[in-house]
Amino acid sequence: MTDLHVSPALRRVIDFYEALRPGDLPAIAQIYAEDARFRDPFSDVRGTAAIEAIFAAMFARLDEPRFSIREAIEGNGQAFLGWDFEFRFRRGDSARLQRIQGATLLRFGADGRIVEHRDYWDAAGELYAKLPFVGALMRWLGRRMAH
Repeated sequence: MTDLHVSPALRRVIDFYEALRPGDLPAIAQIYAEDARFRDPFSDVRGTAAIEAIFAAMFARLDEPRFSIREAIEGNGQAFLGWDFEFRFRRGDSARLQRIQGATLLRFGADGRIVEHRDYWDAAGELYAKLPFVGALMRWLGRRMAH
């Protein structure tokens, strides 16, 4: 559990994400408003069923996914979280632990549930570059662009 001094609503979100396991996905309806919007570099969905599907896909594609919240700033019904996401790919280099650093902007409704969730992270630098073929191609392109 992260030792951050935050409101009870934000503490509930942080605890949920840091302990998230596949069996916890139905609890998304307690954390998110029914028509909440969730956006990240790959998704832009609305509603708890769609949000739950994103995390179900994460568990299906990755081994040992885990969020660690590093920092939190909150006020005026919103919060900004800095986090690390660790996982192992199910295929390829599955033994190697991967880490993505990112941030999330959350907006809360009057009932304390999330109405908007927006993730910010560099998909190209943090994820694509770690894929064997794509990473090699991106490094080659980077070298070409530097000249």
